[in-house]
Amino acid sequence: MFGGGKAELAWVGDGDPLDSGLDILASPPGKRLQHLSLLSGGEQALTAIALIFAVFLTNPAPICVLDEVDAPLDDANVDRFCRIVAETADATGTRFLLVTHHRITMARMDRLYGVTMAERGVSQLVSVDLVRANELRQTA
Repeated sequence: MFGGGKAELAWVGDGDPLDSGLDILASPPGKRLQHLSLLSGGEQALTAIALIFAVFLTNPAPICVLDEVDAPLDDANVDRFCRIVAETADATGTRFLLVTHHRITMARMDRLYGVTMAERGVSQLVSVDLVRANELRQTA
């Protein structure tokens, strides 16, 4: 996610691993190894996303739901995140359902679902197939 750096996971506590905690240490490129809580918000988010995808690539599932994980990221890092999602989907065959309000993430997806309220109290589900919409635009 950072284009370099390193990270470590360490058990916190002793005894039963199921009762112990997990400490995440990370060093983005150019920084020293430090606890996750000492990183900036964007670095924390990227580190957590990298950990989620590392675990997921070890044991993929047919579907993965990610809710607003791109919210603390700047545009360049949202682009990295979208690239990782696409690469993971291609490598594992997993279908990703991303809940987001980020314009870049929405633009990079194949299909969008949303809820609109044309009149007060009446919700309507809207679906847009962006791949098909792009095909139609190119033929017009």
